[in-house]
Amino acid sequence: MSDHIPGIQLSRLFHEHYVAPCLSAAMPTLLYASALVGPGSEVLGFDTSMSCDHDWGPRVLIFIRESDVTQKEAILAALQHEVPASFYNYPVEINQTIVTTVSSYYGSRLGVSPTKLFEGLDLVDWLTFSSQTLAELSGGAIYRDDIIELTTVHESLRYYPKDVWLFLMASVWNRIGQEEHLMPRAGFVGDELGSSLIASRLVRDVMSLCFLIERRYTPYPKWFGTAFRLLTTSSELQPYLQKAQNTGEWREREQALAKAYQIVAQMHNELQLTEPLDTTVKLFYDRPFSVIGGGRFAEALSSKIEDSTLRKLAAFGFGGIDQISDNTDFRAISERFQAATGEINPLRAFFDRLGNKRDQ
Repeated sequence: MSDHIPGIQLSRLFHEHYVAPCLSAAMPTLLYASALVGPGSEVLGFDTSMSCDHDWGPRVLIFIRESDVTQKEAILAALQHEVPASFYNYPVEINQTIVTTVSSYYGSRLGVSPTKLFEGLDLVDWLTFSSQTLAELSGGAIYRDDIIELTTVHESLRYYPKDVWLFLMASVWNRIGQEEHLMPRAGFVGDELGSSLIASRLVRDVMSLCFLIERRYTPYPKWFGTAFRLLTTSSELQPYLQKAQNTGEWREREQALAKAYQIVAQMHNELQLTEPLDTTVKLFYDRPFSVIGGGRFAEALSSKIEDSTLRKLAAFGFGGIDQISDNTDFRAISERFQAATGEINPLRAFFDRLGNKRDQ
């Protein structure tokens, strides 16, 4: 493990000591961008020596202008000329090098037209992008950008627009409000397994809310807990979330989650996005179950959304693609659908139809 070189560092060295000199010698007038973005644990900085067993090594993505697409084969040929068998003791596989355009690569990953990439995404479009995809496309590193397009799009995806941010936070608070009383109710009738399963869902929702509050994209399950530990609030929250997750008794689970709810409620107030809300837990009607009342926070956040379409969608309460489903294939449906059919983003049509239904 101690000998492992982070993938981003390896890719930077590969660009500086092989790709850039090679293209400079073979195609000195070529304007291009070189970066490490997209899928891969190294893009998020979470790779270890175990990551090296597949789809890992010295690599970069090369972005060229639309007018230079005809030179793609020449670029690949230049990179393959006298290519070393290894770089820093890692095998070099130039045949896996991606040479593409910004509009083609980002458009296909997001399932949007190239025009939208540069003229501006609609707010509803953001609801169709998984946070993992956004983390991949706004993360990593850019090593060179002669064409500027890459830097422009990369920065435009840095985080959600404000109304989308409010919308997504409201949807997670809504999820908490719907299930916070179900966990103790299941435990109350002796269903500790069911209570534990609901608690796990609530722990995940609290963690997801923390990512949103700290304006960080949530990675997919493999790195969810790892990335959570990097959040500012992690050290305070983690003991309570750990207890809620691991204890075998529903009352202890309830007490741990109550502490967690109060912490994130205070974090909400510190954002000053809404009027201050009461951060104490209270009984659920006449039942002996402690709840924070997640719906209160959802309503307060939704009321601050300025975009009329998002306000209509907020009334449904289910959020964006990450809140609708945790199915990996479904969350990647925009990219997969476009690759299979050539059509753009079927999820956008889904959200548009819901917005129209709200008007009827």
